[in-house]
Amino acid sequence: MYYALIGLILLVCLLLSLVVLAQNPKGGGISSQFGAGGATQMMGVKRTGDLLEKLTWGFAIGLMVLSLGSYVIGGQAPTGPVRSINQQKALETRLPAQPAPAAAPVTPGATTPMGAPAAPAPAN
Repeated sequence: MYYALIGLILLVCLLLSLVVLAQNPKGGGISSQFGAGGATQMMGVKRTGDLLEKLTWGFAIGLMVLSLGSYVIGGQAPTGPVRSINQQKALETRLPAQPAPAAAPVTPGATTPMGAPAAPAPAN
């Protein structure tokens, strides 16, 4: 479903670009290519500019609706916090890793801080 919606969005984008390129802001777009009177009566359309303008608005609105629909269909919320690579690098440089404290060598007969006897050193 998601890929079909993306394909439809691409088709609408292509059609929108063709309709926009066919327009000319001074009124000499695709209608000027057919002669003075031919474009005004072609297929019952009296003014090509109105049709192209309506198509442009329709394709633009359709593109927005389809784009929002693709977000609703394909936008699953992530389970955990999403961090960019830049945020991760900033956290790593701000909080340097602390080295673990070195364990003190155990001497025979010594006691631990809790008063329990220390484990004997391994015999070699």
